[in-house]
Amino acid sequence: MSEQSELIEALEEARELPDGDGKIAELERIVAHADAAADVRLGFDARFALIDAYNNHTERWRMLPPFSWCLAAFDRDPSLFDDWDAEMLRWYHKWAIAALRSTPRVGLAQTQAAMDDLERRFRAQGRSLQAVYNLRCRIADHLGDEAQARQWLTRWQGARRDENSDCAGCDPSRQAELLAGWGEWEEAVRTVEPVLAGTLGCAEQPEKALTTVLVAYLRLGRYDEAAQAHVRAYRRHRHERDAFPFLAEHLRFCALSGLHERGLEILGTHLGWLDRPYDDSSAMEFAAAGALVCRLAAEAGVEMSIHRPEYGDRPATDLSVSALGAQLLATAQELAGRFDARNGSSHQSGRMAAWLAERPIDAEVTLPVDEPPDDWAMPDALPPGSRQDLVAPLRMEAIVRELEGRVDHYLLYDDGTVGVQWGKTLIQFEQLGEAKEILHARIIVERRLPADRLTEAYEFCNSWNHDRLLPKAYVHDTGEGELIIAGEVTTDLEHGVSASQLAALVNATIGPGAALADAVADLP
Repeated sequence: MSEQSELIEALEEARELPDGDGKIAELERIVAHADAAADVRLGFDARFALIDAYNNHTERWRMLPPFSWCLAAFDRDPSLFDDWDAEMLRWYHKWAIAALRSTPRVGLAQTQAAMDDLERRFRAQGRSLQAVYNLRCRIADHLGDEAQARQWLTRWQGARRDENSDCAGCDPSRQAELLAGWGEWEEAVRTVEPVLAGTLGCAEQPEKALTTVLVAYLRLGRYDEAAQAHVRAYRRHRHERDAFPFLAEHLRFCALSGLHERGLEILGTHLGWLDRPYDDSSAMEFAAAGALVCRLAAEAGVEMSIHRPEYGDRPATDLSVSALGAQLLATAQELAGRFDARNGSSHQSGRMAAWLAERPIDAEVTLPVDEPPDDWAMPDALPPGSRQDLVAPLRMEAIVRELEGRVDHYLLYDDGTVGVQWGKTLIQFEQLGEAKEILHARIIVERRLPADRLTEAYEFCNSWNHDRLLPKAYVHDTGEGELIIAGEVTTDLEHGVSASQLAALVNATIGPGAALADAVADLP
């Protein structure tokens, strides 16, 4: 086998590695060998994989050199590359600009130059500027130019979406984040309502949208909704390394709600992530929100010892609340100062100072139960013949038993979801709710539609939802030129469910779900 063949095989194997330092090191090794062999195509492919690895792990700014290399290689000889390469380069160009904005390690002039280059390319290719307006809006907001950011937001909201636009379910969350930052609490909540209602969705929703309006809910006096949003979103975010940018809002919610112990618990759980942050911006916000949690907890007389793990030359240490708060304050101020030095303003320091000066609301916030009560257990033994009629708490084991009688195999995901392939659709069952009492089924139709048929897809879902009770259909824009028609069925089983009732519910999901898939398949 030639060296090139070995490297190609190594690249395929590296792509399958779990995200992390090991995968990054292997891809960097392959890049070095490809460059030594002057193999442009292999160097391009390996760098594409490396960009993904940087984006999915930590330290996103490290994607900038491989992206610049790929863009230059494409410009030198476009004939070496295909349409898919060009499309992915456009997406990586957007990622690179977002990474530039989120780190002070690169000058502002380079960020603006990359932004101008993206707009030039989109204009030359006759593409929508919706994604450009999105990025320009967020850069202006980062620099503290609210007036300019509002102008870009208006253009962003009014521009035509295309295959280069961010996910239709995530755009409202990003817009709501801006609005909340400007103190427009009601408008922020209104902006994410289509996501929370399920009209728009994606793999990160609704948890991402819920997090963006946590403080807005508090400021509007909607305390129960804020508590429910926090519990549901953090239930997911606490397990996902790439959810680090959302943790600052969870910490602020706890601080402002007077939930000091909860805030310190979350802070201690994720403190190690601060040493390898997703980006510098999220590290700054996490540190500032953590410092706020510590200050308000200390003022309330809360005494706890919080473990900070070792990192580099720093030994592991057990810190008091005040001592940890002082360390986090220093980190937040140092990062804000670096951003301001890069940006030529004092906006980030002022924004973090405003966070640190916040006071708790004058109301009691009670969190809903996050785990099933201990007494919700299936009895060990049942009288013969009675299992079908026994009403018991919903359990994933019972859902699996129902599926085993219908399919040859099923998939159990790490998050507890179970999935089955049924004809032209994938159906996933999961438990939601404070006590896992809600049976939620998601139907993902196999057929994809091109992004330019978005209006038609919305019309199809509206018609389906008007004529059919189940499932509730909606459109998911992947942001990669494709639309997914999906459906969902949600049943509240707070008072339990018998085996016969569960069988009927599973049937009521599979049958209509298959019908939805057939209807989508019949579209022209």
